[in-house]
Amino acid sequence: MRGESVLHEVSIGLAPDGRPRHSTALLAEVERAAAAAGGWEAVGRIAVGLGPGSFVGIRIGIATARGLSLGTGLPVAGVSTLDALGRGLAESAGAGGDCLAVLDARRGEVFAALYSGAGERLWDPLVAAPGVLAERLAELPSPPLAAGPGAVRFRHELASRGAEIPDDGDPAHRVAARHVCAIAASAKDADGSALEPIYLRPPDAQRWRERDDSKTAE
Repeated sequence: MRGESVLHEVSIGLAPDGRPRHSTALLAEVERAAAAAGGWEAVGRIAVGLGPGSFVGIRIGIATARGLSLGTGLPVAGVSTLDALGRGLAESAGAGGDCLAVLDARRGEVFAALYSGAGERLWDPLVAAPGVLAERLAELPSPPLAAGPGAVRFRHELASRGAEIPDDGDPAHRVAARHVCAIAASAKDADGSALEPIYLRPPDAQRWRERDDSKTAE
């Protein structure tokens, strides 16, 4: 992005076998983005999503951003994935009611955060079962506009508590790189020291290790 103008934006889909393409396609698309700006000498800052999301994807994204920052000398700022989704949703809603960003966390859970129509975060990021999140929505003065992969997957649970959810194909459900860039552009801390992943729960590997340790102890 340059100011409010999007110079290049792409969403990398899955490989034919259904696997993510983080490690094979990311750097090539980053180079295309830099070229669209006029080369790396025209780039002033690098932005990266910190999660919550896929553990592997978060780690690859942060490691790539750190490497690019070291190689180019550019500052790098991290952005919560939920904040980026919430920013796009707030733009769609205008100055209306609250907005709920919902990501599919797998394991029958969601990652979520609530924002005002002006984009102010009202709830800190959380991980919960859809039913638990739906009950919390019932406590709000008015139902929010909800979007994201988690809102699509658990539409029934959230809509039962009044949440308004756009059609499945609506762009509001997608985390857009331009929103990550827009938030990072105004970040005060861009020295890379705060690039800590936002997991919200232990990774599967840790859970499996704890389960194995428990069985061994028995």
